[in-house]
Amino acid sequence: MALRYLLPGQMRFMAANGFDVLMISADGKELPEVIEMEQCRHIIVPMTRKITPFTDLKCLFRLIKIFRKEKPDIVHTHTPKAGLLGMLAAKICGVKVRIHTVAGLPLMVEKGFKYQLLKFIEKLTYAAASHVWPNSNSLMRFINRNKLCKTAKLNIIAKGSTNGIPVNRFNKENLDEKIIDEIKDQISYSTEQTYLLCIGRLVKDKGLIELVHVFTQLQKDNANLKLILVGEFENALDPLPAATLLEIENNSSIIHINWSNQVEYFMHLAGFFVFPSHREGFPNVLLQAGSMGLPVICSHITGNIDIVTNNETGLIFESGNEQQMLKLLQYALLHPQHMQEMAKKLQQHVRENYRQENIWQNMLEAYKTLVN
Repeated sequence: MALRYLLPGQMRFMAANGFDVLMISADGKELPEVIEMEQCRHIIVPMTRKITPFTDLKCLFRLIKIFRKEKPDIVHTHTPKAGLLGMLAAKICGVKVRIHTVAGLPLMVEKGFKYQLLKFIEKLTYAAASHVWPNSNSLMRFINRNKLCKTAKLNIIAKGSTNGIPVNRFNKENLDEKIIDEIKDQISYSTEQTYLLCIGRLVKDKGLIELVHVFTQLQKDNANLKLILVGEFENALDPLPAATLLEIENNSSIIHINWSNQVEYFMHLAGFFVFPSHREGFPNVLLQAGSMGLPVICSHITGNIDIVTNNETGLIFESGNEQQMLKLLQYALLHPQHMQEMAKKLQQHVRENYRQENIWQNMLEAYKTLVN
């Protein structure tokens, strides 16, 4: 999933610019599409997202075997588990350039023993890496503040982001009218309705409990209000409580779309984008909404605050604060013109700074400097 949805096009770009790229990930339904899209070799190593010591140890030895055979100049990892195992294996094998991209920290929302364990894992990953690339300035400040990594190892590519976004795709002028009509049918679209949109995994970490609760309060004074949730439930890792699940299922004004590769069409039809996440690195979905000119209301967390400036390019509430979220959404519904003005500024900011090709080019130059 990371190769398909977090890094699409990046591997193919590097291969077209002189690098022999080998992709490594767990298996998944996205794999055939990834290989076809990127046109690069791929090896399956069955890494998990959970803490699975025995499986993790087997994957570590598998990675060591691969690196000793391939003798790479660069090992570049993404996601916490791949980072830990990949950086340790690369260090053991003597790979000189070991890069780990930090795109979010699970420890931000943990406490007690699990927090201490995740903090130790992050510090171990960064110690094994030769270079650590947080994908936002606020994330780098968090890493420095919590002394997770030596400052000399830290660097941000361009102005942040792991992969940038294809701004031509996230452009209202380039949408297909036929697909617009299909999405309208899917959500029973009506011009008399106002649509709030939230895209992402349907888990507690994404702020879904607060969002659903706030929406039910907004409904009382806004009969024509709809909430569209695009994303899959993850019952194994961070499940929503039964009450929230029941509300999503039984509230006729909440539309759940399990999965979509056409999020730009939902953004085109929505009135506002709500992003109440508790932790992020540098969320692509905010860049996408910004590029589409969709007004944004989001939480005050790392990543979000690098993209959206409160009351200038969007509205920001404290993470987990339902009353603030409610007040800002009420304001947005009453002041659509002001929201559109801020959305226009955000659109300009995103298109100037976060084009995919610009991120790739900056990364390519960093690779070349490091291997030379």
